[in-house]
Amino acid sequence: MLDVLSNIMDAFGAAVVVPVVLIIIALFLKVPAKKAVQSGINAGIGLTGFNLLIGAYVPIVTPVIQRMVETTNINLPILDTGWQATSVVAYSTQVGMIFLALGLGLQILLFLTRWTNIFMPADLWNNYSFMLWGSMLYIATGNMMLAILLMVLQNLYTLVLAEIVAKRWATYYGYPNCTITAPHHVGSVPIAIFMDWILNKVGANKIKLNPEQLQNKIGFLGEPTMLGLILGALLGFVGNMSRLGSLEGWGEIATVAIATSAVMAIFPKIAGIFASAFTSITDASRKTAKTGGKERVWYLAINDAAGYGESATLITGILLIPIMVFIAIILPGNEVLPMVDLIAIPYMIEIIIAVSGGNIFKSLISGSIWCTGGLLMITQVSGIFTDVARDIGVALPVGAMMICSLAVMTNWLFGALFLIFMTQNPIFIGITIVIYFVLYLFVRKYKESIHEYLEKQALGDEYGNLQTS
Repeated sequence: MLDVLSNIMDAFGAAVVVPVVLIIIALFLKVPAKKAVQSGINAGIGLTGFNLLIGAYVPIVTPVIQRMVETTNINLPILDTGWQATSVVAYSTQVGMIFLALGLGLQILLFLTRWTNIFMPADLWNNYSFMLWGSMLYIATGNMMLAILLMVLQNLYTLVLAEIVAKRWATYYGYPNCTITAPHHVGSVPIAIFMDWILNKVGANKIKLNPEQLQNKIGFLGEPTMLGLILGALLGFVGNMSRLGSLEGWGEIATVAIATSAVMAIFPKIAGIFASAFTSITDASRKTAKTGGKERVWYLAINDAAGYGESATLITGILLIPIMVFIAIILPGNEVLPMVDLIAIPYMIEIIIAVSGGNIFKSLISGSIWCTGGLLMITQVSGIFTDVARDIGVALPVGAMMICSLAVMTNWLFGALFLIFMTQNPIFIGITIVIYFVLYLFVRKYKESIHEYLEKQALGDEYGNLQTS
């Protein structure tokens, strides 16, 4: 059964699985068959469009990033080999395969019993994040039940944190009643909210810096396509400092500039198609809630690619690339060499961007802190992940003593839970479970107030931008 489920995921992928799930949900909510099928098709078109766009962009930018890292002469033993390689490792372990089925059943049960209002199975692929940490714990301790308990608890934490930011993410990125549940990104919820509160307290919210404000201040140079062109050219320039005397170097600078501008221009159009897939389901769920007595507002988990190319997200993510390379060089105790996942930073900061209302200045600060903490966390745990990779036969890159994924393993929450479970101390593990239930009850009681607070904080920045302009 596990092999069949894994083979289905491998064979069809998210662009097929998600539309099928969407059509089933739509029909269950009594959406007319024609609209249900069209919604599924639009979701498939959107996901395919995201994947094609990002898939074409990454190979253009990656050589520039690699050259930028290499020219800094960083000598660090832990090589970032990327989230793709990490997901392959997670899906290749015995523990991972067990949770693939267990997690699916758990997530459906939690939704049907109204323990959560987020339908997480729609983004089943990203369960590999749980599978990674569970596999690491099993390799380190040999305790299968403890590894399964860790993955279940991480799943529960992910859902309650996703509940906190679901409305904010849906509102900011423009996908009605949708949110992301990618565990490696949702783990940033506490730091995103805390840092936004701190930054507002010290007046950082007075610095109005988002794509709309840039366009108002500097005219056509602030338009998304021009910002992409300028930002891409700067990234290309930094990555070709050693090749400025060659035609190839300047050709690559121009290519990266045009490619980044293209993402800025094309992404909103794909996002519009993808967003239209959820309109009929949103309308139907509202009607069902009204006729069913007690209203239930629920959110569908969607792939984090849906936010990658949003202007503030991509701009902040690209700016963070050289910042994180510099931090990796000077950070005491760091042994991680950021490489492949630097281009994945826009994925990593979606929660931070949404909470800040698209404020690039605040997001740069919060994103830097989130990723910096991730470097230190990865330094602590990458040895065990490397053992897991070796166990399934992964050959380490030449010159690398250990490997990691910046995007997946930059997760303070999961890292902390993993280290606590590593002690195998029932008291410490029991405390993490108690903390979850306290958090769950708090969110369940005050969720509407939490949503109102996050909307007020984010809208404060947006209104400020409008008034300033």
